[in-house]
Amino acid sequence: MSTYEHYTSPVARGTWDVPAAGSTRFNWDYDSGRTRLLDLYQRGKDKQWDATKRIDWSISVDPSNVMEQSEELNPIYGSRQWEVLSQKERDELGHHLSAWLFSQFLHGEQGALTVAARIVESVPDMDSKFYAATQAMDEARHVELYARFMRDKIGLYYPVNPHLARLLEDALTDARWDMPYLGMQVLIEGLALAAFGVHRDLSNNDLVTQLLAYVMQDEARHVAFGRLALKDYYKELTDAERADREDFIVEGCYLMRNRFRGDEVWERLGFDVAECLEFTEQSPVQQAFRTLLFSRIVPCVKDIGLWGPKVQRAFTDLGVIDAAQTDLDALMRADEELAEKVDRDKYDAEVAARQAEVDEAITAGAAAE
Repeated sequence: MSTYEHYTSPVARGTWDVPAAGSTRFNWDYDSGRTRLLDLYQRGKDKQWDATKRIDWSISVDPSNVMEQSEELNPIYGSRQWEVLSQKERDELGHHLSAWLFSQFLHGEQGALTVAARIVESVPDMDSKFYAATQAMDEARHVELYARFMRDKIGLYYPVNPHLARLLEDALTDARWDMPYLGMQVLIEGLALAAFGVHRDLSNNDLVTQLLAYVMQDEARHVAFGRLALKDYYKELTDAERADREDFIVEGCYLMRNRFRGDEVWERLGFDVAECLEFTEQSPVQQAFRTLLFSRIVPCVKDIGLWGPKVQRAFTDLGVIDAAQTDLDALMRADEELAEKVDRDKYDAEVAARQAEVDEAITAGAAAE
């Protein structure tokens, strides 16, 4: 059965065609390269993994509460519209919110796969081509695992969010080689990484925790790649060139803020969309969530040198300017270490289970004598 048959609203069959722009660049110098990027490339090779084998797909998931969270974390918990819902209707809302969230994760990863391939062909430096090639493999794996999770555990899809689609199109249709970097590595990947982290830390379902932790282990390298490549290049920009990219950052950040408002769910289930958006805009829980979403973007934008007054005003208006003080390197290290801890915990649990089986067999044997 086709995925198209499981979307909440009709999706045009076939491909979404975004016209390519810019040059495909070859570089005949194979011996030069920045040490930090080549080290990142080596890590990218070393950290490849198989989504079929590393993740325990046997773990069950409740489609109405995928992350096994308290109802208090529902975006409209406590609102007038929440209070009139029956438990069945609340379960349906939980199913749709999960389907919408993980659908956007899935669509975003396909965008990342396409942009990574675009970076390989358009970036002028061979060391960047090397790393972007490993990222393309990472993103293919992410599409694979999110697609399987959606198909096997949720069974319902939402179309790509229009704000995400707009930013993808803007990044891909710009002829300048650095714009796919800026749109994907800094904005889309930065926001996704933060969103993965929030839900990873709130999840009480082991499958969801594994999936998000392992994807984040890869994404931490991807954001580092964008920072390294763009920071060097942006030092050489003219004031006009820098201002143009800051305009792109400002527009992109508002698009990314709107990406996670959930308009499609409220509309699909017949809620008062304006009332839902107003409630979530004022909700302390949702305000904290939005602040966390920009915890990776703001310090990254500052680090690569796009920190003019217009950008700072936008971050102030979004209520996320304080994230500029975040230690991005520490966050990235923690993301990688947490994935390794998940692996260790899985191994310890498997060893304990095998030992229990052995002990049970020995006990049964002794009783039979």
